[in-house]
Amino acid sequence: MFKDNKGKLMGDERAVLASARAQMMYDANRKSPGVAYLLCIFFGGFGAHRFYLGSKLGGGLQLGLWLLGWVTLFIAWIPLGIWIIIDLFLIPGIAREKNMALADHFAFD
Repeated sequence: MFKDNKGKLMGDERAVLASARAQMMYDANRKSPGVAYLLCIFFGGFGAHRFYLGSKLGGGLQLGLWLLGWVTLFIAWIPLGIWIIIDLFLIPGIAREKNMALADHFAFD
């Protein structure tokens, strides 16, 4: 590391450390499509995969449909099941968008 006479890091070193920190923060916060698929398959009715991918509204609506299904003798589960099947195709794109937003966030901090 290059330090000036007061022991502070030089500009290039500071930029390298900031870049390394941003990469570590991205790696710690990125979303895995594999985890989202597992959540969708096992806990899809609860909207767990949507919550994991950062969609609180979508997850809340799926959870609401699941709860409403108990009241309506399972009729609300029909649109929920269709939505979950569609989500199986959308998960990679949603995860990619979330990860790109994270990369932009940490790159420009």
